[in-house]
Amino acid sequence: MTSAPAAEASTVLSRLPDPRTAVVTGAGGPAGIGQVTARILAESGWHVALVDINADGLAGVEKELREGGYENLLAVPTNIASESSVTDAYQRIDSELPPVVGLVNLAGIACPVPLHECSLDEFERVMAVNVTGSFMMLKAAAARMIPQGVGRIVNTSSITAFDGGGTFSKGVYATAKAAVIGMCKGGARELGPYGITVNVIAPGPVDTEIMGGRLTDERKASMAAGIPLGRVGQPGEIAATVAFLLSEGGGYINGATIQIDGGKHMH
Repeated sequence: MTSAPAAEASTVLSRLPDPRTAVVTGAGGPAGIGQVTARILAESGWHVALVDINADGLAGVEKELREGGYENLLAVPTNIASESSVTDAYQRIDSELPPVVGLVNLAGIACPVPLHECSLDEFERVMAVNVTGSFMMLKAAAARMIPQGVGRIVNTSSITAFDGGGTFSKGVYATAKAAVIGMCKGGARELGPYGITVNVIAPGPVDTEIMGGRLTDERKASMAAGIPLGRVGQPGEIAATVAFLLSEGGGYINGATIQIDGGKHMH
């Protein structure tokens, strides 16, 4: 009685081509989510294009991953806020790796300046990386995924999109990260008919360097005070969620905003 439905269900999973490539932006941080995400995806059978504006950091991450036994990698120094740089990056990826099936937009910059004190130059810089860069990476990836009839895109927002900012990143960052959620919903609706899912993760406090350096124990304790789990997140926990969204099992999740914040925001 149970075998037939199970067999039937297995046939509707969105099958991913093999070999396949995932593009991971923000991959050049030595203690960032991008590096861990790249490793988990490589373990799951993906070829991985490592993208970051920091060429030295990117080379270091690539070296560390290769020393760990992961060979199907390509480091592509890229300014995602530049259309020509994004075009060049995808052309190189096309020529050196299998077809692009996944995109993980992790690159972002924080901003501790309140909205009413922010210069236009700083506002536009934050929007250029967090929003425009994600848009251009998504647009180029979608052009490659549409003919394949399948794709996985994950963008990165933040819980600041819900609460307006915290002790470090304030209103400008919250504005950018709220825009990323809107982009996700628009992309999910418009790309879904082509078999492409678009989702967004919204991490809470995570032990990375985006908030002005690695968190001290004192800062961790302060940030954990309002979190039911009583701690900040780790890069591997974010990366594991991203990897699931890119998997065949995540093929029916589309247009979702997935909070990874230990229960800090429940609504």
